[in-house]
Amino acid sequence: MSELIAPFAFHTTPRIVFAAGASADLAMHLRIQAKDRVLVVTDATILALGLAKPALASLQGAGADITLFSGVEADPSLKTLMHAVEVAKDSSVNHVIGFGGGSSLDVAKLVALLAGSHENLEEAWGVGNAKGPRLKLALIPTTAGTGSEVTPVSIITVAGSEKRGVSSPLILPDVALLDPDLTLGLPPHVTAATGIDAMVHAIEAYASKNANNNPLSRTLAVEALRLIGANIETAVFNGTDRAARSAMLLGSMLAGQAFANSPVAAVHALAYPIGGTFHVPHGLSNALVLPHVLRFNAADPANGAAIHYAALAPHAFANMDVTGGSQAICHEFINRLANLSTQLGLKTRLRDVGIGESDLGAMAADAMKQGRLLVNNPRDVTEADALAIYRTAW
Repeated sequence: MSELIAPFAFHTTPRIVFAAGASADLAMHLRIQAKDRVLVVTDATILALGLAKPALASLQGAGADITLFSGVEADPSLKTLMHAVEVAKDSSVNHVIGFGGGSSLDVAKLVALLAGSHENLEEAWGVGNAKGPRLKLALIPTTAGTGSEVTPVSIITVAGSEKRGVSSPLILPDVALLDPDLTLGLPPHVTAATGIDAMVHAIEAYASKNANNNPLSRTLAVEALRLIGANIETAVFNGTDRAARSAMLLGSMLAGQAFANSPVAAVHALAYPIGGTFHVPHGLSNALVLPHVLRFNAADPANGAAIHYAALAPHAFANMDVTGGSQAICHEFINRLANLSTQLGLKTRLRDVGIGESDLGAMAADAMKQGRLLVNNPRDVTEADALAIYRTAW
């Protein structure tokens, strides 16, 4: 007899466009008109590489009034966000377009919210506290990792290394435009780190103990891991392979849809102090702690994490042939993930990214501030546990 399906809610971006070269037809996809005033939120590197030229040309061709904000940095700060909001208000824009990596997309989400509603950001932090309305919003990723184009979350560095988030379906965009051609120029190390980030999203979504963990999220997580696991090495070492790039971008989006509804957990919670304090890219921060958090979770058989990880193993690694029970398969799965980082040329120890052993205690304390994530972890994590995990990763 089948088990009763638990109640759940599933939110995602209402319109998704996936096509090579789609950014050159941006105005058509967004139904931009000559009267529209558009703010494009991006970063200086994107502009220097020329990735945004086709999109900007499309907007210009439609007669839109374009304002560029290219001041977004990695792990965007509150100062950067509020500057972008003021630019949006001063230009009286009615459309916001996020173009770039997860940082640009996260800033664009909150610019659309704060410029559209004029609400107090301090009251919007957390889950379900945003009031809206927001401006029209479209998101265009140039990396295959964050899935931010389909997630109701925006993360901002508010003070020092502390990261805070707004989580609300209100900041899901009206349109997500996925153009795999925009990812063709990604360097190998960025491709590798963002790809591992997407895998983490799928793994944590599948095993999340959040009450909204649901069949849709688990199905999407499995397909995301299948696509990414089969294509990440090709994308890293042969970056012009359009088939691999397309699969990675789609896999990233599916993983984003999964964790947007079945939220991530301790891997992300422990990764945030690494990125916030030491400015390590988010994907690499996740990769550095991933195997160690999974081993911690799997060590307690009562929480079922090992069973979940074992179920994911053959989807992420199609050539994996392990006999034995779920613990044996889980063990091999985690080892494969750890080895994957090495194979892709990523750094694998905290000491390799400039973190000293004396830094670990403060990092563990910072990780405990991520309560909204830690509550989703299959196994409870104390500050002492976080410190032990960091020490293992060091």
